[in-house]
Amino acid sequence: MKNLPQKVRSRKLNSRVDLTAMVSVSFLLIIFFMVVGELSKPREMKYDTGQDRGCCDCPPRHDGENRSITVILGENNKLIYYIGVIASPIKKPKTVAYGKNGIRKELTARIESLKSYYSDSSKLMRDLVVIIKPTKKSNYGNLVDILDEMKITGITSYYIVPEFTPEESKLLASN
Repeated sequence: MKNLPQKVRSRKLNSRVDLTAMVSVSFLLIIFFMVVGELSKPREMKYDTGQDRGCCDCPPRHDGENRSITVILGENNKLIYYIGVIASPIKKPKTVAYGKNGIRKELTARIESLKSYYSDSSKLMRDLVVIIKPTKKSNYGNLVDILDEMKITGITSYYIVPEFTPEESKLLASN
């Protein structure tokens, strides 16, 4: 008998998959979705309606009213300011001039009166808000002047708003 060539059989290799990287990725995904789930939960905010203040005949005061000053830039270098909301202002609208004896004096007086509420003066300057409302009849120089006054008095929170409420329009018409 002749020797027949034997078939060469290939050895089967054990195939092994390394899942170390997959485990790391899955843990990162689990942590990511846990954090996103926690951050996306709705938060509750208390809304103060002023019902519990006990004063029935006076309109409710909110903290923002005490911290806001509205400055309206009028024609002929006139400036009207008031503190609070125009419907029930803390300080009634008053016409003043620019400069150290005008609006700067009023802003400084307001800052001094609010200092008793704040122990940290930097927090006071952040919380005090000046709303600047230029009219169509005011000029660019008036806006620059009032921005200079903000810088001089150290007020850092101010906004330029071109819209007027109906009460403010009536106030402008009467002046």
